Amino acid sequence: MFEYSFLSLFLAGLLGGGHCVAMCGGIVGAMTLGSQQRQAPWLHILLFNSGRIASYMLVGAIVGMLGSRLLLMPQLHLLQTALYLFANLILVGLGLYVAGVSTLITRIERIGAPVWRRLQPITRKLLPIRHWYQALAIGALWGWIPCGLVYTALLGALASASAPTGAALMLAFGLGTLPNLLLIAASGRRFGALMVKPLWRSLAGTLIFGFGVFGLLNGIRALAN
Repeated sequence: MFEYSFLSLFLAGLLGGGHCVAMCGGIVGAMTLGSQQRQAPWLHILLFNSGRIASYMLVGAIVGMLGSRLLLMPQLHLLQTALYLFANLILVGLGLYVAGVSTLITRIERIGAPVWRRLQPITRKLLPIRHWYQALAIGALWGWIPCGLVYTALLGALASASAPTGAALMLAFGLGTLPNLLLIAASGRRFGALMVKPLWRSLAGTLIFGFGVFGLLNGIRALAN
């Protein structure tokens, strides 16, 4: 069942480009502009994204381990399937959000707000980025920014009920987000403007919605067997 999740989370990260522009595009653009007179601005951008994806993997491992503890409860298979169904239901909501149909999914971003309030002042102290370790550190902190797209992926990690699988699922998701942010760094506002166009948002949202529905059907079949 969960082999499909790797592809769906990678594509969710890739197709959720408009949300990535809103959440991370600003700092990537600032790093690019601020690095124009320094050597290797791309090194800072790659280190920022490496830190960000490493944080995703860390949280994925934590929630995957938590899922494994939950599955020590009776009715193991039933609980795992229920988590899988819920993760794909949230994926459906994400598709509606990306398509511009509903913003209901953004309400789950409130979950991480208390953590981000403590981390955000640290990110300010690391700016402007002049050294490689600053780029890596701010990327690792940025991975904790409240984001409905990330939380959707984490539900898949929770449903995997495995720390290694949870980390791998979040790696797949993080790699999906990477092309969008690299293109933003390369093209500036031009690519960001494309990501928020209604046609692109409708297409991307429909595809994410479709993956969520496919996952729901898989889960329902698993319950029936």
